[in-house]
Amino acid sequence: MSAPTRCTRGPRYIGTRCSARALTLATAAACVVLAACATKTLIPYSTDPPPLALVPATSAGVVDKRARFREIFCAVLEARPELPDHRACEDALTRVGKEPTGSGRPVNLAPSKRHLIAAIVPGLGFECFEPWLEPQWTAAKHLREYGYDQILIKVDALSSTAHNARQVRDALMSMPPEPGPARLVLIGYSKGAPDILEAVVGYPEIRARIAAVVSASGAVGGSPLANDADQSKADMMRYFPRASCAPGDGGAVASLRPAERRAWLAHNPLPTDIHYYSLATFPSPDRISSVLKSSYRKLAMIDGRNDSQLIFYDQVIPGSTLFGYVNADHWALVLPIARSHPQIGAMFVTQNAYPREALLEAILRFIEEDLESSG
Repeated sequence: MSAPTRCTRGPRYIGTRCSARALTLATAAACVVLAACATKTLIPYSTDPPPLALVPATSAGVVDKRARFREIFCAVLEARPELPDHRACEDALTRVGKEPTGSGRPVNLAPSKRHLIAAIVPGLGFECFEPWLEPQWTAAKHLREYGYDQILIKVDALSSTAHNARQVRDALMSMPPEPGPARLVLIGYSKGAPDILEAVVGYPEIRARIAAVVSASGAVGGSPLANDADQSKADMMRYFPRASCAPGDGGAVASLRPAERRAWLAHNPLPTDIHYYSLATFPSPDRISSVLKSSYRKLAMIDGRNDSQLIFYDQVIPGSTLFGYVNADHWALVLPIARSHPQIGAMFVTQNAYPREALLEAILRFIEEDLESSG
């Protein structure tokens, strides 16, 4: 396959002949990355995985603090109606099972005292389509108004979790040490979550620099869709408009297979000197974008409680504190596709709007409060 002609940079190429190619490739990428076009068994017979048990989150050491997170997120949403993609709090979060009742304590919306920094580790393929996506990093601008900040940690788009874990380690060690309590909150989106977990296990020298680790729709337990894909399909993202990503070590897809992730968790206890948090995507079916419907239905053959890429229980770090469940599909949580490409949003990513800036502020406010209360 020869590489297509690159689109010229800038937001106005929508509507040109190049935009048609972009639309086609965007659709193809969804099919490739999500493995929605293949027909293999999603979970094939195998005796390789370690012994497993599907149990309530609390039985896996997960602390349920959804009620307090809801109070904080709702307060942020109410106080910031001017932020993009504003949504009512009840529609922004999904109530799963019997959610605990809130405490009624006031929410502090004053500027941060600890000045936490959200360090985002992106998922599979992000480096390939980031130039096309043209993110405006509006969340960083918003957070700085309240004493927080956001940075992006660069990792390979198509490499294994082990390779990317080393990149996470190198990025953190390149930052000058700061006095006082750690400020970095590592937030792993999709494959970024196992990249981070492998980093904190494999490189103990970074732990003192980390205030917390968050799985944000993280592929902690992998995705059955990865069983139905191979690396050559993921490599097609290198031909995305304006992509400049390298092939890496070729291990990205294999790293996302459930057997691989669960075996890793079984043999690699997480360090206990780090605070872990989990935010899972649990959208209602009408919140799935049209381009993601096929992969949603495919994953629904195992469990309908999925975000088109991951089942809700595979996104939770064992022993973590559970923030809650977000009523958004896998892309809507982090990728502002419809903002920079409204025509593609109208045609393909039809449910891409989500109040991401408010969500990220709520995550950092919750963690700051939680760290203070835990000493």
